[in-house]
Amino acid sequence: MDIFSRKSTISLTCPKRITPFLKEEVKALGYPIKRTRKAGLETEGTLKDSMELVLSLRTAHRVHYLVDEFRAGDADEMYKKANAIHWENYIEPSGYVSITSFIDNPTIDNTQFANLRCKDAVVDRIRTKKGSRPDSGPSLDHTVLFLFWRNTNCRIFIDASGESLSRRGYRSESHSAPLQETLAASIIKATEWDGSGHFINPMCGSGTLAIEAAMAGLNRPAGSLRPNFGIKHVKGFADQSWEQLRSKLNQQRKKDFPGKIIATDRDPYAIQAAKKNAKTAGVDHLIQFEVCDFQETPLPPGNGVVVLNPPYGERLGEKEELESLYSSIGDFFKNKCTDYTGYVFTGNLDLAKKVGLRASRRFPFFNSTIDCRLLKYELYDGSRE
Repeated sequence: MDIFSRKSTISLTCPKRITPFLKEEVKALGYPIKRTRKAGLETEGTLKDSMELVLSLRTAHRVHYLVDEFRAGDADEMYKKANAIHWENYIEPSGYVSITSFIDNPTIDNTQFANLRCKDAVVDRIRTKKGSRPDSGPSLDHTVLFLFWRNTNCRIFIDASGESLSRRGYRSESHSAPLQETLAASIIKATEWDGSGHFINPMCGSGTLAIEAAMAGLNRPAGSLRPNFGIKHVKGFADQSWEQLRSKLNQQRKKDFPGKIIATDRDPYAIQAAKKNAKTAGVDHLIQFEVCDFQETPLPPGNGVVVLNPPYGERLGEKEELESLYSSIGDFFKNKCTDYTGYVFTGNLDLAKKVGLRASRRFPFFNSTIDCRLLKYELYDGSRE
């Protein structure tokens, strides 16, 4: 059987608290949800399906295609059973392979040792069958395998993503602490912005939210800019099939959307970085960038969302200044953002109280290890029928 046509479990990983948004994406693409986890889910498909998933998913970090699973009590047993897998069908002898892993086995106190034994099992098998073996090392830009080993349960996957899918390929310039692309995409999904209204992003920093909004508004594949994925280094990968898939996904793209995207920041260097990133992403013509204080951000007539990601106050001496900032956000919402829906993404709920408005909904997120909330504010003038 063609290995690209064989159905198996596909495990998708994402940051904690993003699973609900990933689940929506996977269902929209027509794949079944077999199991959900705190930081991901499992679906089913082929290696060919994995090609679509790495190109399309906005909220996933990795796409792991299950090659085999077995029981192994220790490293020797794991080596023996991993060595029995037909790796010569997946990896060229002239190729390069790297191993990443999650290990929770009482006999293993060094993850690198388990990775090394798994790598040995793979390359020894290929050398026995083909007379030569692939190179190996830490680089994730060729064939990547993922070893999941908890207690005696071993699962070995092909990592179709290689590098994390959050690395879209457009962010060459960063300003302060930028949001990760997958987190930005999840925030946009939480706002339910679909391109019909305006997307306003004061305090835009290096522009990740605005750029992800533009890509989502166009229905452009999240991985469309990336030249390389792990799946492209699996034996039997067909460039023709890949290009046909890219062409099909590109045909589903929109040329434009009715809403405007406006991104502002008072720091001219932030706007300079954001413009450069947007140009690299090919969406600079869809985003209006301006250098101004957030309160001076232009809001076009109509409706839409206003999304702010203010500082969380991690440095000493910032509290008083930031209390004033968060209070000003509340004033901005009340005085200038009627008919819009306001959102504040923050890792400091004490400061969020200074906004002075009642949030109609709170979406839990993590920004790296920081416990965060996306707070939703319904903004309107007077009473609403």
